[in-house]
Amino acid sequence: MPRSIVLCDSPRARTVRNRGPQVAVLGAGIAGLVAAYELGGLGYDVAVYEASPRVGGRIHTHRFGSEPSAPYAELGAMRIPTKHRYTMRYVSELDLVDRVRPFRTLLSEAGNYLWAGERPVQLSRAIPALVAALQERLPRAGYRDASLHFAAFLILAIEAVAPVRMRGLLTGNPMQVARLVDRLDGIDLQPYLSGPDRPARLAEFFLDNPTFSALLPHGLDRFIDDIVTETSADLVRLDGGMDALPRRLADALAGTVSVDHRVVGIRARRRDVVIEIVHANRTIVRSYDYVLCAIPFSALRHIRLYDLDEDKIGVVRDIEYCSATKVAFYCREPFWCDDGISGGASFTGGGIRQTYYPDDGSVLLASYTIGEEADQLGRMNPADRHEYVRQQLANVHPRILEPGMIRAAVSVAWGQSEWTRGGCTVRWGKSDDQVAQEIALAGSPQSRLFFAGEHCSKNPAWIDGAIESALDAVDAIDADRTGYSVRRTA
Repeated sequence: MPRSIVLCDSPRARTVRNRGPQVAVLGAGIAGLVAAYELGGLGYDVAVYEASPRVGGRIHTHRFGSEPSAPYAELGAMRIPTKHRYTMRYVSELDLVDRVRPFRTLLSEAGNYLWAGERPVQLSRAIPALVAALQERLPRAGYRDASLHFAAFLILAIEAVAPVRMRGLLTGNPMQVARLVDRLDGIDLQPYLSGPDRPARLAEFFLDNPTFSALLPHGLDRFIDDIVTETSADLVRLDGGMDALPRRLADALAGTVSVDHRVVGIRARRRDVVIEIVHANRTIVRSYDYVLCAIPFSALRHIRLYDLDEDKIGVVRDIEYCSATKVAFYCREPFWCDDGISGGASFTGGGIRQTYYPDDGSVLLASYTIGEEADQLGRMNPADRHEYVRQQLANVHPRILEPGMIRAAVSVAWGQSEWTRGGCTVRWGKSDDQVAQEIALAGSPQSRLFFAGEHCSKNPAWIDGAIESALDAVDAIDADRTGYSVRRTA
């Protein structure tokens, strides 16, 4: 039976103590919790320190009420690609398989809206217009309808998902668009099209044609992986909230998690690691045989770091993060059903970008933004942010302005959060060699100080990358102690 975690105020409070080497895990996001879970299973004496008042990190389910069954919004990670085997392994191991549900994504339903010039248009009516607009920009006629349909939807997906700096890289270069359509004309696209008014299946296409991304502009060729994944049909969610993953891990830990314990200093020594923690206006200094740091580098760069080499300090300082902001409204009723919408997400454009509809209930993820637009919203105070989103959303859904339609509003600006100071790591525009070097530096240990998190992974921004990095760090710690390594697989 899993043993209960104690979310305690005192770092001395522990449940069953192991007699193995003492390890402190810094950060109770998914990487830190997975690492603590696995280290405890190997017999290490583990303590977890979390600066914020809760576990989960950037997995953050907000409930509009105190009951477990209260309506909820996902303010952090909200979906899992089924191909992410590490995440799906823990979904199974933590007995969450019965909660797995399909995640209906951006522009996946015919009733979803996209912002077309000056007005919103439902997807079923928009694709023919997008095809016509694309055809007008091409230097010649005679392309197959299938090629135009696929290219139009690919461009739409890029514009809907990409941050500001990525938009227009393709559409702003007519010759590159023409080359792309020329190449599509030589490919059998029927397996990836369901009809003239339906979205193209991008994920299947790029899986079958992996070299096609080389036709895209520099930077966009790497970002296309995110676009394909985010618009894939092979996405799932956890019914009842994604926070079931970190909560189940926390419940299964043999040690304790101390929340509201802010790490302010880390010193890597040859035989141990010393950490400085502030809790209840007191500074606590402790030494551990090993420390696994799962704090995002965007936050770690604001912590005092001693005795780390220059390359490590450099990657902590320089690794790039992209902001993300989410705004959710608990509505009086699911008014979007009046437009025939029962799920999926609209490309609402403007400063709010994407709007996600629940499969049931009346909690609307009114705005999901990344990059510059996320920072614009993030710099507003919450009341102004919520009102801005409400007014912008009214361009697509006027009923949002009805008195009493919004019962409650909540938001998180991850770029401005004191715990994260960023949404996720990005490596857009970097060469394969640069990416490999950054990953190696991010994950490299400093004596007995080890590192984990999506920033240490070849799969950043996803739960799966954080988990894989945690398993790598656990293996490295155990190899350092025992002298041999056994690599775990999902």
